[in-house]
Amino acid sequence: MKYYMPAAVIEEKDCVASHAADMASLGRKALIVTGKSSAKICGAFDDAARALEGQGVSYALFDGVEENPSVETIMKARDLGVKEEADFVIGIGGGSPMDAAKAIALMIKHKDQGWEYMYDSSASSDALPVVLIPTTCGTGSEVTGISVLTRHEKRAKGSIPHRIFAKYALLDGKYLASAPRQILANTSIDAFAHLVESYINAKANRYSRMCAEKGIEVWALSKDVILGKREAKEQDLTNMLDASCLAGIAIAQTGTSLPHALSYRLTYDEHVPHGQACGYYLAGYVREADPADAAKVLQLAGFADADAMQEYYALTCGVPQVSKDVLEQSLREVATNPAKCALPPFAVDEALLRRMSGLD
Repeated sequence: MKYYMPAAVIEEKDCVASHAADMASLGRKALIVTGKSSAKICGAFDDAARALEGQGVSYALFDGVEENPSVETIMKARDLGVKEEADFVIGIGGGSPMDAAKAIALMIKHKDQGWEYMYDSSASSDALPVVLIPTTCGTGSEVTGISVLTRHEKRAKGSIPHRIFAKYALLDGKYLASAPRQILANTSIDAFAHLVESYINAKANRYSRMCAEKGIEVWALSKDVILGKREAKEQDLTNMLDASCLAGIAIAQTGTSLPHALSYRLTYDEHVPHGQACGYYLAGYVREADPADAAKVLQLAGFADADAMQEYYALTCGVPQVSKDVLEQSLREVATNPAKCALPPFAVDEALLRRMSGLD
């Protein structure tokens, strides 16, 4: 049994300001990595910039991370980081900027290497120090070593083999306050998928399940907010962020399972948001699980059964219209990949995948 989670997690109000010295201890100049606008709208970028300036640390900004970041984007940011002589990286945003920040930190460290280095499992994973500041409640990327990137030449998404953990994960629920409800819904269902897929997983153990169980409990506290039954309070925002972080800690131990494996084709070909794409398969996954495991997950989440879980998903995220051809292609890719078929703690065959995909 193994449990490894080296990121220092700090969850408190105004933690970016109060831990400015911790960030400044990592270097002389930061490359701040964000998407186009959300980090600025929610105030996280300004908080980070002021924190660094107050410590006499300079920074450069790369704000070109797209949803589902590409290898090309990583290399463009790497070039900026090298030019600016950045010696640590701060990623601010949802999963895309945080995943990108890890890969960028790797490639700045290995500045003379081409993009292929990211996919060389035999190469060193040494990277610049990384600080991650989440502004959505889905990926848990702030506490995982994973970096999921898009490779357009393969028309696919996937993780690089290097594991790059943040030095500091700074969690402040206030950054969720400006997020549109649909973004919260899609990212929240991603966190729930992480929790369920970690709990019902061939690699699950007592330690990972400890995080998954508590994460599901915390996740369930804010379901009414996502459903639009009440406005979010400050504690709700903290709960959402904590659930996502606990989910990240859980999948850092086990990895994800079939819903994530099946989802990538939906995201790439049909442009379905990542969390919504994972949620598409989630109730089906629970139906295939051991009845005791399924019952535990449903009870912790406050769902009477898998049908109630599916109804919640439909009400909050909406069920995307996906072509049968894409569903079939996704199914074939997973069915012919032994490593992916080994992810759940039950036997996987094409018939099971067809049931999960709604193709039976």
